[in-house]
Amino acid sequence: MEVILKEDVLKLGHRGDVVKVADGYGRNYLLPEKLAIEATEANKAVIEQMKASAVRKSAKEKVDAEALAQQLNEVELVFERKVGEHDHLFGSVTSGDIAHELEAKGYTIDRRKIALDDPLKTIGEYYVPVKLHREVTSHVKVVVKGDQPEAEAITTAVATE
Repeated sequence: MEVILKEDVLKLGHRGDVVKVADGYGRNYLLPEKLAIEATEANKAVIEQMKASAVRKSAKEKVDAEALAQQLNEVELVFERKVGEHDHLFGSVTSGDIAHELEAKGYTIDRRKIALDDPLKTIGEYYVPVKLHREVTSHVKVVVKGDQPEAEAITTAVATE
């Protein structure tokens, strides 16, 4: 079945694209969720208007994303976690944790936009990419610290020597 995408669909296409999909995928997911319309001749005429609208909407979204990226580049998130041997964390810092902390600072970011391949499991400083728009990616500084204060850690290290 051939459909015209009304929204960007991950791994399928962008708004306004005419794509071929399996009949079941189109009928049971794309059409009911209003992510696509059937690619009939009448709809193809409508799609030209949608494409022009999509270009304007995408340009506005890109400008908004660039402004937000400027703000996010200056944000620093600090997480304190319990630490075991070799600076490994008991647990991890996930994209959900980062999204929650960003929300606490006033930025509403969907956790799926945070491109964290694997959860952070060691102490350190990371720059985590946040994909705000298909052409705009920001990097948020994330610092993962142990829950022990450094003075206590030094005292522990001296005591073991």
